[in-house]
Amino acid sequence: MALISVSNVSLGYDAGIIAKDINLEINNGDYLCIVGENGSGKSTFIKTLLGFQRPLSGKVIFGEGLRKNEIGYLPQQTSVQKDFPASVWEIVLSGCQARAGLRPFYNSDEKKMARENMKRMNVEEFAGRCYRQLSGGQQQRVLLARALCASRSLLILDEPVSGLDPKATADMYEAIKKLNDEGVTIIMISHDVNAAVRFATHILHMRSNPVFLTKEEYKNSDLGKCYLAVEP
Repeated sequence: MALISVSNVSLGYDAGIIAKDINLEINNGDYLCIVGENGSGKSTFIKTLLGFQRPLSGKVIFGEGLRKNEIGYLPQQTSVQKDFPASVWEIVLSGCQARAGLRPFYNSDEKKMARENMKRMNVEEFAGRCYRQLSGGQQQRVLLARALCASRSLLILDEPVSGLDPKATADMYEAIKKLNDEGVTIIMISHDVNAAVRFATHILHMRSNPVFLTKEEYKNSDLGKCYLAVEP
């Protein structure tokens, strides 16, 4: 069974439908990039997968024992979040909160997981530092380590390179690709269609009638050729 199955889903608000008839399956090890114009429903689709918003119609079905609270999620950062006065260790460890449940403390396994994921993202040297003292790229790696504490199998990333300089952007893409190569399923919103085609296995192009294709199918489609042609 697929990790996530989306069947005849329509998205929108009281004002009307944004996107309709979304059908796709996400399997273990996939790397899905969600692209499209501003306002096309990219973030709304992510919120629907996470259970933050109900679809107007259709179903989202989770398989492989996956639970919504076990999905690693890296949202877009706000200016307030970037200035959060907590240590890197505290932020990464907080990714284990769903595992801890009602316990008022983190156990040794959860602390071990946090340390391992900090090492995985090359941020262990920052453990005692205040999060707001880090660069944008370092902060995103910390948040990626936090997301990995929530889920070892599936990460949902909303514009993870937004606001980063070219070097930090390249490093972030490489870090995400390495996780995917290690078996982590990735679902990522991106405005960079070229990067999506370079790294992803599948593309979901959001519009009123969204298109779901493999990377190769997208590259050879009229839609893909149009958007790739206008990318800088």
